[in-house]
Amino acid sequence: MTTPDTAYHGHAAAPGTALAAAVDAALPRTLAELKDLVAVPGIAWDSFDPEQLQHSAEAVAGLVGGLGLGEVRILRTQAPGGLPGGPAVVVRRPAAAGKPTILLYAHHDVQPPGDEALWNTPPFTATEIDGRLYGRGAADDKAGIMVHVAALRAVLETTADFGLGVVLFIEGEEEAGSPTFRRFLEEHRDLLAADVIVVADSMNWKVGVPALTTSLRGLAAAVVEVRVLEHAVHSGMYGGPVLDAPTLAARLIASFHDAEGNVAVEGLHAREGAAVDYPEDAFRADAAVVEGYRLAGSGSLADRLWNKPALSVIGFDAPSVALSSNALVPAARFKVSLRLAPGQDPQAALAALERHVLAQDLFGAQVRFEPVEAGHAFTTDTLAPAARACLWALEQAWGVPAVEIGVGGSIPFIADLAEIFPQARILVTGVEDPDSRAHGPNESLHLGDFRNAILAEALLLAQLDGQEA
Repeated sequence: MTTPDTAYHGHAAAPGTALAAAVDAALPRTLAELKDLVAVPGIAWDSFDPEQLQHSAEAVAGLVGGLGLGEVRILRTQAPGGLPGGPAVVVRRPAAAGKPTILLYAHHDVQPPGDEALWNTPPFTATEIDGRLYGRGAADDKAGIMVHVAALRAVLETTADFGLGVVLFIEGEEEAGSPTFRRFLEEHRDLLAADVIVVADSMNWKVGVPALTTSLRGLAAAVVEVRVLEHAVHSGMYGGPVLDAPTLAARLIASFHDAEGNVAVEGLHAREGAAVDYPEDAFRADAAVVEGYRLAGSGSLADRLWNKPALSVIGFDAPSVALSSNALVPAARFKVSLRLAPGQDPQAALAALERHVLAQDLFGAQVRFEPVEAGHAFTTDTLAPAARACLWALEQAWGVPAVEIGVGGSIPFIADLAEIFPQARILVTGVEDPDSRAHGPNESLHLGDFRNAILAEALLLAQLDGQEA
């Protein structure tokens, strides 16, 4: 196997027009196939129909099979509890003598649609409006699948002696946390081994400006329960000496941040030095911040997003207003999502969060802390030859230099890829933009950027094919 850090020797020639012509000629077909994928509600959560997830894998396998790379397999592995993991589509094309191998990753499962009343179009009917394609999975991550498929088609069509080794790995449980991902890598290590890994599950700087994601925050999550009573009691008869559980949970939650809005949990790492700045007006527009809201935290906005911890309460169990009664609520539960700065060990972060929770004065209430998730951060060396080749391909496809960005989100399985395949250079790309609204209502894909992403990957494949082992 070649070593990607020494194999790349620069760009021998300007990109030809043949790849761009092939990408453009096939774009109507590519878009139609993407729409067909969006129509399949493959959701890897226990509460949704598993047959639809299998149908999604079969649809992807059909597309991949048409490339003629080799035997396409739908594989599963067992989850820790014994249940089967999500169906992954895998095919491996061996490299010609002296050529490297690239693994192209995406996922075919999607988030649930949520409240369909909040959608402007049916979530599983891909709909074009003003240059964008709306639908669940249109951006995250079925567009990533089609970038891989369409880029490979263009290269295979225009290159007579294409010898690059190719592995396509389209998993089916990413939105459920990839519970069997590491075991899958271990079981199929030889099938998946590669010199360069492209993870098409991130975003660009903005519409019209591409990006290579150079860092991702890690992730830790826990559920906290605060209990003050064995059961509910009359709020008039007993209220006063006893503070209800939601009130004490609110006091606990308020302790997570200081007066400026910085995370106030001791033991969490933070760093500074983001390569680019994020203009506040652009952030406010991208995040749909309401007028008058003062942004939290200190330091540069980019560092607050990419290099410092962020703590959010993403769920709260307590009686709803509609179902409330004049009773003291005996217990309240909430889920904390903690994004971690690169370099932070997630288990150490969970331990720090637990110490913080248990140290608060909640009048002796019973507090239970349950860790539920932990994932490592990611950083890449943008001076590595494969990364330079990717940045070049992005610039050629978009016509403007690519931005090296951090992303505040997390893709914990990338740490597993780095550990199982330490020789591989991992490149995190994507098709989303700040208005894609992945995971939310009205998720969408910018079709111009989609086309450019296909061309950029085709250029990268052609460039890597020109390398020598």
